[in-house]
Amino acid sequence: MPYLPAIEIEPANTDLNNSQTTSIIWLHGLGASGDDFAALVPELKTLLGASVNNIRFIFPHASEIPVTINGGISMPAWYDILDMPTQVKVGESAERKINQSQLLASAKDIQNLIDREIERGVNSERILVLGFSQGGAVAYHAALTYPHSLGGLAGLSTYFPILSAPNTFVPSPNNQNIDIQIYHGNIDPVVNQSLGLKAQSDLTTLGYQIQYHDYPMEHQVCYEQVKDIADWIQAKLD
Repeated sequence: MPYLPAIEIEPANTDLNNSQTTSIIWLHGLGASGDDFAALVPELKTLLGASVNNIRFIFPHASEIPVTINGGISMPAWYDILDMPTQVKVGESAERKINQSQLLASAKDIQNLIDREIERGVNSERILVLGFSQGGAVAYHAALTYPHSLGGLAGLSTYFPILSAPNTFVPSPNNQNIDIQIYHGNIDPVVNQSLGLKAQSDLTTLGYQIQYHDYPMEHQVCYEQVKDIADWIQAKLD
């Protein structure tokens, strides 16, 4: 099976068997690449200490496709965005103008990477899926519809698209209790914090338990946030 190209950083602890390895799959945002978050690994190593030696990091690259809101210019993207409001009011949909079939195809690509980790011997409950911005929307769908229990899900500066086509979002009962973290900048001009709060509300309505974190930042990551993510990863390793 062809898999998405990705940067892979193997666990440094060669004494581990695969069932003790934690796999982290981390999706980049629109116009970026897996290199974006791979660059955080040295900082995570500092924060996690020896625990990072048990982790395989996987940073997939999205394919280049034309993106409507950027004038049809081709760039790395998980799906086309036709018209994306930067903020929403109660009752409005943040995701009604995206290419939903492309989002679902990207979610399936991520699930294929999860399958590969399980085939490598990693326990599914030691697999974490994270995504930034557009990658976060894909991460939500990939993890919440995955048939086996996963260790955790994190959405960074993103939104949760509830797709309009019937039967396109079928939650997996095995991930009803998945640990979901949301991280968002409270002055984000690209994906307004209202979208992060809407994701929290929509997911809560669907019965998920959410921990929400916000930071005085724009559409980016900051040290405090990275530290919080490292603490979360550490808790998953214990």
